[in-house]
Amino acid sequence: MSDIPIKNKEGVAKMREACAIAATVLDQLKPLVRPGITTQDLEEAGRDWIARLGARSACYGYQHGSRRYPAHTCISVNDEVVHGIPSFKRILREGDIVSLDIVVWKDGYVGDNAFTVPVGPIAPAIEKLLRVSREALDLGIKQAVVGNRINDISRAIQQHCEGHGFSLVRDMVGHGVGVAMHEPPEVPNFVQKGHSDKIKAGMTLAIEPMVNLGGFKTKTLSDGWTVVSSDGSPSAHFEHTVLTTDRGPEILTIPRPVPAQSSLK
Repeated sequence: MSDIPIKNKEGVAKMREACAIAATVLDQLKPLVRPGITTQDLEEAGRDWIARLGARSACYGYQHGSRRYPAHTCISVNDEVVHGIPSFKRILREGDIVSLDIVVWKDGYVGDNAFTVPVGPIAPAIEKLLRVSREALDLGIKQAVVGNRINDISRAIQQHCEGHGFSLVRDMVGHGVGVAMHEPPEVPNFVQKGHSDKIKAGMTLAIEPMVNLGGFKTKTLSDGWTVVSSDGSPSAHFEHTVLTTDRGPEILTIPRPVPAQSSLK
């Protein structure tokens, strides 16, 4: 059985703060997505918003093996599933989709969320991919109920996405989040055989369907970070951090209102 951290009152309060900041940054970046902008433009806006809100990026400098992630945000375009590295060379074009993944530290706790945004009009099949993936996130969250098991979340996501003809990435999963970006338990988007942890009050879970239009297989590019669908098909990614309570799941990644004069242009 996983040793799953349970947050106390203080921990929950700090998680709410970190998650509100992560959600606010994400909310500020969405309307900036348009044809002609580069992913580095979005990165710099995200970096500035994180600093403005008194937090720091949990992505920047994150170490995996011998590599450290070089940006403050993860911005993944089209067939890039997750961990896309922003670049001035990557110019968004009409018909693209772009996943914005924002993870921040605040007072020792992490807030984590993601959203896939269309760049202007997109093909009907890709529009359906985004809609179904977002619906799957909502359905998964509804299963994050005390007394259920993690597999109940996984099953809801898998059944909805596969029922619409899409596939779930197997190589990466959702996870607990708190004083570290990745804590127990793993929260797969597909049902795993064997033991599945029971959900208790006070867990904070990053639930994040990663859904491909084509097959489920992925590969990592030579930069050591960017994960793409193996067949080149578009991929959608939606994520919330959720607190489990005796009253039901509470989404923590809810943005705060920001005064209009504070907006970045």
